[in-house]
Amino acid sequence: MKKRKEKEFKIRTYLTGIIWLALACSMIISALLFAFLKHFLEMPENIPAIVWLLIFNTMIAGLITALLNRKVLEPITKLSEAMKDVSQGDFDKQLETSSRIAEVAQSYNSFNVMTKELRATHILQMDFVSNVSHEFKTPINAIEGYTMLLQGEELSNEQNEYVEKILFNTQRLSCLVGNILLLSKLENQNIPMKKTKYRLDEQIRQALLSLESKWTQKEIGFQVEMEAVKYVGNEGLFMHVWINLLDNAIKFSPNQGIITMFLKQENDQVKFILEDEGPGIDEEIKNRIFDKFYQADGSHKAEGNGLGLALVKRIIDSAGGTIEAQNREYGGCRFVVQLPLQ
Repeated sequence: MKKRKEKEFKIRTYLTGIIWLALACSMIISALLFAFLKHFLEMPENIPAIVWLLIFNTMIAGLITALLNRKVLEPITKLSEAMKDVSQGDFDKQLETSSRIAEVAQSYNSFNVMTKELRATHILQMDFVSNVSHEFKTPINAIEGYTMLLQGEELSNEQNEYVEKILFNTQRLSCLVGNILLLSKLENQNIPMKKTKYRLDEQIRQALLSLESKWTQKEIGFQVEMEAVKYVGNEGLFMHVWINLLDNAIKFSPNQGIITMFLKQENDQVKFILEDEGPGIDEEIKNRIFDKFYQADGSHKAEGNGLGLALVKRIIDSAGGTIEAQNREYGGCRFVVQLPLQ
């Protein structure tokens, strides 16, 4: 922000001046208005002149004060709206003001410094995460590959158990690193949004089949009502959406539970609804489930890394859609995804 050359006033001095100015102007205008009306119009004799002056003075003072207050409060309102944007992750905001109130000018200057530092910190953080994740991926893949080779060797039951645990945890770590990289690229808009036309219902069925081992192990049943919907979008990215949502529903569903899926086209958008019979989501934490690394199970006993739903929301947001989590009246959780049709 350019250095201000005009004289600045303290807010207390400014407001005091506004009040006195409003009073003085209203008294002068009221007197002139009363004299004008009395001269050209017949004023009721039963109402004293002082009452007319008070009425005119009150109306004019209110109007002048409202106009002056609007000028004073406008930069504060603008600052409040900008701070709301920053709280939602927009660190590119920079503000300028012509206000001559010292506190307003200082607040704007502090706000600009804050957003500049937050932007620099955010970029540094994302670069660090991306670089470290890349460095992790190669050794993790090597460990996973050598562990899979060990499975073909003649090992004791105890050794086989160790190998399986190593493989399971390296795969979890590999999935975590992959999700971090993908989320980092999405947030920095480094992924070209290549769009193709494909059957959305068929993609969801493919995602369900890829998780067959998980839902057969828990003997979960499905109720599926999906219309044939042709959608234009990034097919590879949206596969992550359906796999993460279905995996989440399977994870929290009880054994022999039922998962319900609906897909239907409504005018210019498509709606996907996924319901499970799990424990639902605590109302106090429902707004945080789409945050990175957040898990509703604070002990982290549940399998996962807290990135799945964050990744889902970011992909849906990039497509101009919405996702909402709800608790069903009769138990369980419902996810509602709405996507615009192009």
